[in-house]
Amino acid sequence: MDRHPSARIDAALLSEITGQVDTTIGDPEITDLFNRVMSENLPAVAELAPDGTTYLLTGDIPAMWLRDSAAQIRPYLILCDRDPDLAETLVGVFRRQVEFVIIDPYANSFKRGTEPSPHASDRSGAGPQIWERKYEIDSLCFPLELGYALWRITGRSDHLDARFARAAQMILDLWECELDHDRSPYSFERDTTLVTETLSRNGRGEPVGPTGMTWSAFRPSDDACTYNYNVPGNMFAAVVLGYLEVIAKEVLGDAGIAERAARLRGSIRDGIQTYGLVDHPTYGRVYCYETDGLGRHVIMDDANMPSLLSLPLSGYLPPDDPTYLATRRMILSPANPYFFSGSHAEGIGSPHTHPNHVWPIALAVQGLTATDREEKLRLARLLADTTGGTGQMHESFDVDDPTRFSRPWFSWANAMMCELVLDLAGLRLADQVVEF
Repeated sequence: MDRHPSARIDAALLSEITGQVDTTIGDPEITDLFNRVMSENLPAVAELAPDGTTYLLTGDIPAMWLRDSAAQIRPYLILCDRDPDLAETLVGVFRRQVEFVIIDPYANSFKRGTEPSPHASDRSGAGPQIWERKYEIDSLCFPLELGYALWRITGRSDHLDARFARAAQMILDLWECELDHDRSPYSFERDTTLVTETLSRNGRGEPVGPTGMTWSAFRPSDDACTYNYNVPGNMFAAVVLGYLEVIAKEVLGDAGIAERAARLRGSIRDGIQTYGLVDHPTYGRVYCYETDGLGRHVIMDDANMPSLLSLPLSGYLPPDDPTYLATRRMILSPANPYFFSGSHAEGIGSPHTHPNHVWPIALAVQGLTATDREEKLRLARLLADTTGGTGQMHESFDVDDPTRFSRPWFSWANAMMCELVLDLAGLRLADQVVEF
């Protein structure tokens, strides 16, 4: 595949935006980091596929994740209404996502073609174009959000076509099926000693009860769920089902899709409010991370979004909602087993990486969901100070030594840093998207 010829942001536009960043933030190191990463991050991963769509590498792994690819282009969405060539590249990402969903809605990541995958021995039913078939509810949320955002930001709707309608039907079919996982055809087994890398009970997962939420095998981290109703994932699904209902009514003219989306959205929201809230002895009424519908809950948060921390970014709750604020206080404290604090940083990590490692993604999300500008500035400066001398965001880094990190180049983390800087400069994705 060739690098995408239109994947670079217009130079004059980038210069204008960088000047705005410099004026509003007043930190040359942040300005320089933003300008370089914003100019380099998308061209480094965007490839023009033979069918004219855009294939987006995740960074140092030569595969395209549905979730990552949508998150990688978030800062560019904010500007694409002023750069038609950039918008075309982003629409190409969306069209490639649609084709991947049609190939297999249970898969989380895909290959360019049929080259070998390191996960070929998985017992998961993966086809030849699948990199990995870990089913994660959020993998299907992100394309729906991206299609809606492109429509609202650019005013164009040509990407919301018959192929999209087919993918949307498949997403609804899957989420409705997984309201009762006993009916599901999905299973996943990997030969490994890591419990986070495979599903228990012959690849079916732990028992669950009906909740009105939809089941997920894995988390946004690609780690197996402990209890298979992932609450932030279901919250994101409820939001994007609202987007799909509007698209179905206003663009597709499909009352059937609109009605199914509305009904499923109501079921999931009721399930979240019934099963996803718990009483914490210190923080009061908060949201849990996972539940099984049988009385068990996981009290934690993970660095990967959608997370409990990212609920305002997902659109489920405003940043000043009292329950969100109580949940936020809990997960940004030792009550969250994946909150780490050290001499150089503190923040949220993940069981996917080493203990005492925080994720730049989570630090950026913390800044983007903060209501206090000083907290946003502090986190932007922290990101600039903890690249370990590489000038790149990593997957994670040691809170006591930022030169110890995982993944030297993680495109999604780079994008989230840029989005936080744009937010500080007064350019926010939420301001570009007309809500339903």
